[in-house]
Amino acid sequence: MKRRNLMAIAMAATMLTGLAQAQQTTLRVFSGGQNQRPDLMRQLFDQYQSANPGVKIDIETGGATSELQRQYLSTVLNAKDSAIDIFMIDVVNPAQYFSSGWIEPLDGYLGSAANVMKPYLPVYASANVVDGKVAAMPAFADSMFMYYRKDLLTKYGIAEPKTWDELAAASKKITAGEGKADLQGLSIQGAPIEGAVCTFLLPYWSQGKAFNDASGKMTLDKGAAVKGLNAWLNLVDQGVMKKNIAEVKTGDTVNEFKAGQVIFAINWGFAWDRFQGDKDSTVQGKVGVMPLPAMAGGKSATCIGGWQWAVSAFSKSKQEAAKLVRFLSSPESAKFLAVKGSLMPVYPGTYTDADVVKAVPWFKDAAAVVVAGQSRPKSERYGEVSDVIRTTTSAVLARTKTAAAGVDEIESRLRRVMR
Repeated sequence: MKRRNLMAIAMAATMLTGLAQAQQTTLRVFSGGQNQRPDLMRQLFDQYQSANPGVKIDIETGGATSELQRQYLSTVLNAKDSAIDIFMIDVVNPAQYFSSGWIEPLDGYLGSAANVMKPYLPVYASANVVDGKVAAMPAFADSMFMYYRKDLLTKYGIAEPKTWDELAAASKKITAGEGKADLQGLSIQGAPIEGAVCTFLLPYWSQGKAFNDASGKMTLDKGAAVKGLNAWLNLVDQGVMKKNIAEVKTGDTVNEFKAGQVIFAINWGFAWDRFQGDKDSTVQGKVGVMPLPAMAGGKSATCIGGWQWAVSAFSKSKQEAAKLVRFLSSPESAKFLAVKGSLMPVYPGTYTDADVVKAVPWFKDAAAVVVAGQSRPKSERYGEVSDVIRTTTSAVLARTKTAAAGVDEIESRLRRVMR
């Protein structure tokens, strides 16, 4: 009798174990390279697993750049491989991935696009919504900021400039007072890199102009685009920016500002830690962050970067994947990433959360900048769009093309791509 009972108990235990294993869902998440902080994502996954014991999350990493990650994901998703359930993508990619049929729309799991995107930074209502569908959910943000020498503006009694004309006047006053031949007024990215797409858009957007409509169709205002490019050339002619600005890359701006050779500098969020933390920085404790100046009569605008979570159209566990994405895009996750990793929040209110400000004090100044953020052109062929804008912008800054000729080229080459 005892033996029969023991056998029955053993069989029951085996059946329960098998049932538990059958009910467990394993999700595989591609979380990018080191810049996307897979170590912190792993901690978020562990939190989710603890609260949801029926879910196991495997993490996959790879690709040092957005382009390398896109190439890898393109290979996997083109093959309709179900091995990856969730993946992280650049903010410029949702339209491309969605139109390729690689992304599972999340409306059916999370709700309508209008309601889902309402709590986030305004930019995501356009960047992550394609054809009225939620294509991706915000992971963490990035933005182009105007960094400036707070000590020098204080020294000369100058308020933060609101327009590019005011910035030019401030730069001239400070450079004259300092008497240093190598002190530049402003550094931007003029080389034919991704940052030059933003260089083109910043003065254009600040005139209240949009590059495309909600469907991705180009709405280029050629007059405003020419005016924006000529504004940069005018700053070169005034000596505010150096003559070889068309050669300046992201790292050049960072290094020049660190060395104390620049008063104002436009760069991404990572630069703050470089300015304040690098041992060779000469500007530690002297740096401020402010909204980017606008064209006269316009309104400040900036270029948003960052990363998004998407569910694979080929996942065999879409319902559970959508639940995990909801958690990864939650206010609690945004706060965790901000406090633990200084990753920029996707919710406006998180920037002024007491715990976040204590951990990353400069975020309270960043809030006013990111709220005015806009997304780069929405297109399923974004790679082509980027190539045309950045190479043409660099050519205009190098004066191998006029601003008018450059804008004509952008309009003619992208007319068929963005229709």
